[in-house]
Amino acid sequence: MDDVFEKFSLRGRVAIVTGGAGLLGQEFCRTLAQAGARMVVADVNAQAATSVAGQLARDGLAAVPLATDITDPESVRRLIEGSLDAFGRLDILVNSAAVDPKFDDSQVGQHGSRFEDYPLTAWKQAVDVNLTGMFLCSQAAVRHMLAEKRGSIVNICSTYGLVGPDQRIYRIPGKPAQYKPVVYSVTKAGVLGLTRYLSTYCGEQGVRINALTPGGVHNAHDEHFVANYSARTVLGRMARRDEMNGALLFLASDASSYMTGANLVVDGGWTAW
Repeated sequence: MDDVFEKFSLRGRVAIVTGGAGLLGQEFCRTLAQAGARMVVADVNAQAATSVAGQLARDGLAAVPLATDITDPESVRRLIEGSLDAFGRLDILVNSAAVDPKFDDSQVGQHGSRFEDYPLTAWKQAVDVNLTGMFLCSQAAVRHMLAEKRGSIVNICSTYGLVGPDQRIYRIPGKPAQYKPVVYSVTKAGVLGLTRYLSTYCGEQGVRINALTPGGVHNAHDEHFVANYSARTVLGRMARRDEMNGALLFLASDASSYMTGANLVVDGGWTAW
């Protein structure tokens, strides 16, 4: 009988995580590396990617940084070629890079915009990263994976790709009204469409594509928001940053070898109500 834990092993495999210096991206890089994968930490912030890869290397884990603008086809091509040059193969792609107006400095202030006034420039930027960037990275990776007849892609979605935002949780007494912007919900819903399309396109050739949908992860949020969000979940709290790691490893590894086109939801029960 096979050892079930061996199905989670990534020994000998190579993984790319886009947005690898982000809150969850760092967790994903460490998780896959600890499971045995050789890591490519891809991020638009070259210094941050180098820092993450350096810490993994200091901990005895194999990792290289690659500065990547996922909205630029040439940059994405260099990412795949750089991964192959560094490690000779590519087995796993985690599409984690995204812009979220609540956190990204370049997007600050958007959550104060009503739908009627939402700026087109902000819409285009988020579509470029959250959807077009994922398309470009998947396209480049799939080209290689199909030739090798193996591979696993994990696309990071959001509960707001499944259900509409509860705008009430963003209301803070005494402060101007805030809203979760429209483009985040729309692009994350598109992630699921891309996942399902790719799964049916690649399925017969040994390449699996699945989505992972996290709920809200605590990251120094306003206390009022945390209370509002927590009251809306079945488990009564936001996620810790490490609570997506098990699901990510499951989807990336052979433990999920009969899954493709699926969406694994880890949201504390947010979408169960």
